[in-house]
Amino acid sequence: MKCFERLVLQFLKSIVDPLLDQFQFAYRNNRSVDDAVALGLFYVLQHLDSPNTYARILFVGFSSAFNTMIQSKLFVKTQNLGVPQSMCLWILDFLLNTPQVVKIGDNLSSPVTISTGTPQGCVLSPMLYSLFTHDCLSCNVRTKILTFADDTTLLNLNIGIK
Repeated sequence: MKCFERLVLQFLKSIVDPLLDQFQFAYRNNRSVDDAVALGLFYVLQHLDSPNTYARILFVGFSSAFNTMIQSKLFVKTQNLGVPQSMCLWILDFLLNTPQVVKIGDNLSSPVTISTGTPQGCVLSPMLYSLFTHDCLSCNVRTKILTFADDTTLLNLNIGIK
């Protein structure tokens, strides 16, 4: 199944890559976590070169981010991004109807299906989370939101007295 997930991932990337926020660095061509760190440092250092300025930085790690996505909302968001309906339906079916098991040694648990989120270890999880949160943008020109899948950094670049 992981091979097929990789094919789906490549297909999704070809459609949504130009539409995703410029500050989303996960699963983007020619972008990495190093690029996110470098860009964040660039913004902060460039801003602090001006007199009477300060910066606030908040690092956010969402716990269980991939496990808490609401699949029906993901379906709507992927459709709104122009992903073909057949692919949106496949993703929804994959998320809602893929049984999961736990294997310890030679022992397998009983299969269960999930009602929210993505399957544990799913190749598509980081991309699906990026699509789920792609519309979470800053409405303040002094605040930048840099993301790498479920890792988020907020940069608030201010002028004046703290």
